[in-house]
Amino acid sequence: MHVAREDIPVVLAVPGATARQIGGFGSIAGAGEIAGEWFSLGAGTDIAPLLEGLERDACGSEHWGYVISGELVISYVDAPEEQVVGGDLFYWPPHHSVRVVADAEVILFSPHAAHRAVVDHMAVKLGVGS
Repeated sequence: MHVAREDIPVVLAVPGATARQIGGFGSIAGAGEIAGEWFSLGAGTDIAPLLEGLERDACGSEHWGYVISGELVISYVDAPEEQVVGGDLFYWPPHHSVRVVADAEVILFSPHAAHRAVVDHMAVKLGVGS
């Protein structure tokens, strides 16, 4: 299976951030169906305020991925911050937040339902969701 970036549905688009997500990338025991995701994020983007109201005011989904370009700082509820940059592979456990230091393109593989709920919550906070 392969999908071109342009064929991945946009699930959230606001100035400085575009989130694309498509299901059907297999499944993981305990996590369910996996989604393939492509995020384009502008420098200065900080999702922490958009996560308020979720469990532990953080993203409760885990992610596996690759940073194509840019620089991000990941804040964890129960662990020190870490920096990821273009060329890095990563795993982010649940209960984290993301701040963008330099414009970034990021590929994620995430439990579809869990991460879609987080994206939908952020859309409502931004006033672009239902």
